[in-house]
Amino acid sequence: MARIKYYYDTESCRYERIRTSKRDIFMNSLAFLTVATIIATGLVFGYMVYFESPEELQLRKENQELLIYYDLMGEDMERISQVLQSMQERDDDIYRVIFGVNPLADEIRKGGTGGANKYRALMEKGLSRETLIVNDLQKIDALKKQMYIQSKSYDEIVELAKNKEDFLAALPAIQPVSNEELKRLSSGFGYRIDPYLKTRRMHPGVDFSLEVGNPVHATGDGKVKFTKSSLSGYGKQVHINHGFGYETKYGHLDKILVKKGQRLKRGDIIGYSGHSGKSTAPHLHYEVIKNGVKVNPIHYFSRDLSAEEYEEILRLASIENQAMGSY
Repeated sequence: MARIKYYYDTESCRYERIRTSKRDIFMNSLAFLTVATIIATGLVFGYMVYFESPEELQLRKENQELLIYYDLMGEDMERISQVLQSMQERDDDIYRVIFGVNPLADEIRKGGTGGANKYRALMEKGLSRETLIVNDLQKIDALKKQMYIQSKSYDEIVELAKNKEDFLAALPAIQPVSNEELKRLSSGFGYRIDPYLKTRRMHPGVDFSLEVGNPVHATGDGKVKFTKSSLSGYGKQVHINHGFGYETKYGHLDKILVKKGQRLKRGDIIGYSGHSGKSTAPHLHYEVIKNGVKVNPIHYFSRDLSAEEYEEILRLASIENQAMGSY
C-alpha cells in the first residue's frame, strides 16, 4: 500500500495531503528511466572497454603466444644464417683452397629466389600481417637456396677428396728442367721487355736459359693435348692437359718426344730444350694455365725446392728484365 504524504500549510495552519498528478508521475518516471538508461549504457560501455569476454581473453592469449613463437623463429633463422655463413667461409677459404678450386661467386651463393609473384596467392588473401609473413617466407626461401648450393659445393669437395691422390699427382709442382743452383731462370712472369719490339709486354710464363739439348720434363701427370712446330712464336711446343683445370705449355724446344693423346707421368721427358721459333737464345719457355688463365709458374715450384730456395727463385723471377722470346 502506497504511503500517503502530507505537507504543512502555513496559511491554514493545517497538514494538507500531497496529491501527485499523472503528469508529474509520468515526468518522474521518464526522468528515472532516462537516468537508468544512461547509467546502464555507461556500465556496458565501460565493461566493453575495460573488460574482455572469455573468447577475447583466449584470442589475446593466443596472439601473445604466437608473438613469442614468432620471435623465437626469427632468432632461429638468424642462428641458422650465421652457421650457414660460417660453413660458406670455411668452404671458400679452406676446403676449396686445399684442392685448388675457385671460391663460389656471391651471385651464385645468394642468387634470387623469385619475385613478389611467387607470393601473390598469399597476398591476395588480404591478411593484416601479409608484409611480415612474406618477408619471413623470402628469408626462409633464401636460406633454403643457400643451403642447397652449399650442399652441392660439398658434393664437389667430396669428389675432389676422393681424387686427391690423382689431383696431387697431376698438379704441375716441379720445375720442368734441372735447376739445382737456380741460375737458369732468366726471366719471370709479368711485364717484361720484348726482345724484338723493345717495349714492355706481358710475359705469360718463365724462361729458363739452357743449352740446346737439355731434357725437359712434364711437371705433373697428364695427357698431351697437342704438339706444334712453327717458325715463329713458341716454335716447337708441347701442350699438356693435367686435368682439374690445369694445363702446361713448353716452348722453343729443339726436339719433341711425345705425341697428341699420350699419357705422361710427372718427370717424364717430353723433349729437349732448343732455340726454335721467335727466340733470341737457347732457352725453355714454360707456362702454367689454371682454368683458362695463365698464372705465375713460380708458385707451383714447391715439390723440389726448400723454403730458402723458393724465396731465392721468387727474387730472381721478380727482376724486370728482357724476355728471351716474343709471343
